[in-house]
Amino acid sequence: MRKLRTLNAICDTGTVLIVRLPTAEASYEVACEAIAGGIRAVEVTLTTPGALDVIRRLSAEYPEAEIGAGSVLDATAAYASIQAGARFLVSPQVDSGMLETAGRYQAVSICGAATPTEIVQAATAGADLVKLFPSSVLNRDYARAVLEPLGHIPLVPAGGVSPDNVDEWFNAGVAAVGVGSFITKAAQREGTEQHPVRAAARTFLEAVADARA
Repeated sequence: MRKLRTLNAICDTGTVLIVRLPTAEASYEVACEAIAGGIRAVEVTLTTPGALDVIRRLSAEYPEAEIGAGSVLDATAAYASIQAGARFLVSPQVDSGMLETAGRYQAVSICGAATPTEIVQAATAGADLVKLFPSSVLNRDYARAVLEPLGHIPLVPAGGVSPDNVDEWFNAGVAAVGVGSFITKAAQREGTEQHPVRAAARTFLEAVADARA
């Protein structure tokens, strides 16, 4: 049932927050603020220093949120992430070891793919969701074209998604979107918000809700 809860969190909000920052503490603080802003699925990439410790800490402190691991390239990384508390695993590619480990421990699997062949291969291999990657290059028109014959596969673009274009992604037929810098780097932008990351999370979730209405 926990796997279903994770999938529902992603699909209900239509959003996965991708946290990829220079330090563990910055990643933790941004994730906390984003969760306070309504984000329910947080992916901490394993390229982040101390990523497993961040996942472990967030999983313990925010049981209401779904904490996942990104850049999970193989079975070893998958098992370590799950042991740290990750409820979903995200990879930039299709790796059978990652998928088998995710299935064995009932973690949601999200595999990266670019071409129609790769997307079908990911779904066939057992990925619960397929990450369109890199979506900063593979744009909304590409997603729409791919989903015409492959609309049964839940596609999640990651990269370059913002409130300004999120409606175009959902109009193309994607199941959810991965968002990073619009939220994670909100504190670096000029503004008067007391909690800029929290405010950015709310703004993004509102844009997703409007796009899906």
